[in-house]
Amino acid sequence: MLNIGTKAPDFELCDQNGVSHRLSDYLGKRVILYFYPKDSTAGCTKQACGFTELMPEFSEKGTVVLGVSRDSVSSHKRFEEKYSLGITLLSDPDLEVIKAYGAWQEKKLYGKVSMGVVRTTYLIAADGTVEKALSPVKAAENPADMLKML
Repeated sequence: MLNIGTKAPDFELCDQNGVSHRLSDYLGKRVILYFYPKDSTAGCTKQACGFTELMPEFSEKGTVVLGVSRDSVSSHKRFEEKYSLGITLLSDPDLEVIKAYGAWQEKKLYGKVSMGVVRTTYLIAADGTVEKALSPVKAAENPADMLKML
């Protein structure tokens, strides 16, 4: 995990429409940057739909929401269309950003140990520094919790 007060690493990733985004594009705005394991799974869907539902309130507060997973651009597009999502989903198939933000960790499931994305959320201040860092987070509660933090 990144420490509070440190400069958030800049990155460039493509969204569900193939449009490139850099974190530095959002200087001057607060950014909720959340990492999730997989498109269209139960928890990830609850989290993405929760952020979509609260998007008007995030926008009022000058906050952008960016979701990141290792899924492909086309997978993100299907996820967006299936659930009418109103957030930006970024594709990181090479795990560069996921690892840079400490979201790639050892996980245990039914006694099996493997590496994977641990649900992690950052609030990045308008100056590009880490304001809050949360991991692991509960998918269904994360959007409302982040809104309260603003």
